[in-house]
Amino acid sequence: MTDSIRFEDKVVIVTGAGGGLGRAHALLFARHGAKVLVNDLGGSAQGEGASSSAADLVVEQIRQAGGTAVANHDSVTDGEKIVQHALEAFGRVDVVVNNAGILRDKSFHKMEDADWDLVYRVHVEGAYKVTRAAWPHMREQGYGRVIFTASTSGIYGNFGQSNYGMAKLGLYGLTRTLALEGRKNNILVNAIAPTGGTRMTEGLIPPQIFEQLKPELVSPLVVYLASEQCQETSGLFEVGGGWMGKVRWERSLGMGFDPKAGFDAEDVAANWQQICNFENAAHPADNLEALREMMANLQKHTG
Repeated sequence: MTDSIRFEDKVVIVTGAGGGLGRAHALLFARHGAKVLVNDLGGSAQGEGASSSAADLVVEQIRQAGGTAVANHDSVTDGEKIVQHALEAFGRVDVVVNNAGILRDKSFHKMEDADWDLVYRVHVEGAYKVTRAAWPHMREQGYGRVIFTASTSGIYGNFGQSNYGMAKLGLYGLTRTLALEGRKNNILVNAIAPTGGTRMTEGLIPPQIFEQLKPELVSPLVVYLASEQCQETSGLFEVGGGWMGKVRWERSLGMGFDPKAGFDAEDVAANWQQICNFENAAHPADNLEALREMMANLQKHTG
């Protein structure tokens, strides 16, 4: 590890940091000099129960290694309490890593409202609450880094995870918008879609691969995205097993119909191959770029 990326004057909140990915993030931030608030409610992977022992143990590990950390046992749905704890302990908040999560996997026809609602509350509302509470402080100090934890289940879908996939891709929509709003105040916002061998993935990944997907192989990307050196914002990165790559939207060039002359479903069917043709595909970076082909089609046909 080099010492070029340092966090001596920075305060980092990591949610769900009592184990798995969050624990690995917290330990690595501390090694890089950050003051870390280790948040973990201490519940089960299904969001049941609570215990202070997980967060306390991680804090003890950090302190024994010479680092600085405090434990927080609030639910992420009480995000303002988490941020207030960081302010009371360290006087500022520079980085928020929204990592806390649960699973309530069921096929859609068997899903109950409680399974949907709890996953939404922890992943989406929890990330919103913590980030919203930290946001004014980041704006005032002209510096902030926010990392959301998305998932390949949101990007690509995954059987039995309609609730989880909805929440995880929703967090990337939040990432994109906050990146736009935060840039002028030097608040950069990115998302990761990690694969790690944690209690949430145990039993879902073959054991021989599970052992190789160490959470510690994800954390270096998170620490870099949270650093002053990183100027990336609105990015989405798949990461795991020592590999990482950036994901971007791709869209076909599509097919433009004459809005004046009109068209019907049969015209859509007749041109379906062209509508879905990704040759020379576009990669819109924002809403203006996304509207370019549509506006060009209107101009073509209406003058």
